Amino acid sequence: MAATPDLQTLRRELDGMAAELGFTAVGVAAITLDEDEAHLRRWLDAGRHGDMHYMARHGLRRARPADIKPGTVRVISVRLDYWPDAAAPAEAVLADAASAYVSRYALGRDYHKIMRNALQSLADRIEARIGPFGYRVFVDSGPVLEKPLARDAGLGWIGKHTNLIAREAGSWFFLGEIYTDLPLPADGAVGSHCGSCEACIPACPTGAITAPWQLDARRCISYLTIELSGSIPEEFRPLMGNRIYGCDDCQLVCPWNKFARAAAHPDLRQVRHDLDAAALTELFAWTEQEFEERMRGSAIRRIGHERWLRNIAVALGNGPPTAEARAALEARRAHPSALIREHVDWALARLDAAVTAPRGAAD
Repeated sequence: MAATPDLQTLRRELDGMAAELGFTAVGVAAITLDEDEAHLRRWLDAGRHGDMHYMARHGLRRARPADIKPGTVRVISVRLDYWPDAAAPAEAVLADAASAYVSRYALGRDYHKIMRNALQSLADRIEARIGPFGYRVFVDSGPVLEKPLARDAGLGWIGKHTNLIAREAGSWFFLGEIYTDLPLPADGAVGSHCGSCEACIPACPTGAITAPWQLDARRCISYLTIELSGSIPEEFRPLMGNRIYGCDDCQLVCPWNKFARAAAHPDLRQVRHDLDAAALTELFAWTEQEFEERMRGSAIRRIGHERWLRNIAVALGNGPPTAEARAALEARRAHPSALIREHVDWALARLDAAVTAPRGAAD
């Protein structure tokens, strides 16, 4: 067993270890989250988690790290940049109603495995340095309040859109955690630097940011296209535009993202299957087998082919009433899935209305 360093020394060494593994920042947080727990309680009580039943199932344990991993006294939090610099400009894709918009984080390989492997390597390095210790690695894999923990670890502040923002890196990054029984010195929380800016609030297409630091997931396009398994409420469909997987609008308008850094990891830098600006009709034609094959290794695969088609049908209905769009929808009109048929019929009705009236009148 290696000689055990003092915890102050180990904390300093963490910066170098994390950097060598590709993380752009690392910090250590204490585990007291009383105010965040109260906020979580109010959010759940208001039903703002929608159909994300796992949020209610885990309840307030999410704000109590030692309940998830007994013995936890600190959380090591890390950041990993993901902005795909080589991708088609996000604003240009959003402006082209015939193209599919995929949230920038999902254009490369699935970040879960990338980050989990790197975090495990970080834990292994710590163990090689000090010997066995208690820990558990998380990357969206358990009930974790990752943004409050990252804030308390000094990695950034929670913006009014409820995403974490760093002065030197904007918000285009992933977060991951190691819950540990090592009483490392905790870093200080970062104060907010949003000031009077509220650009993210009116930028939300569906009004999901109901007030500063207040998000109603039931209205959020990321929730509607990824988490919701059933029918997308009709009131939100026209507002979704061509966004078929997630939404980045609140981040695209954030002034701090002028400091965003391009992804360094090759699996996050590379755009897969031209998803940065693919034609909606092309993606809608994918068979289930093609979807499974092409989305293997992608975060998108978890929504499945049915939701993929549901989302694209809505986008086609919001797009130009071309012969190609209509033919694509007609080809799915008799699909075995009632969910897909419902959204295809809605989209075809939208295209019909767009031919005889201005788009605004058809909404």
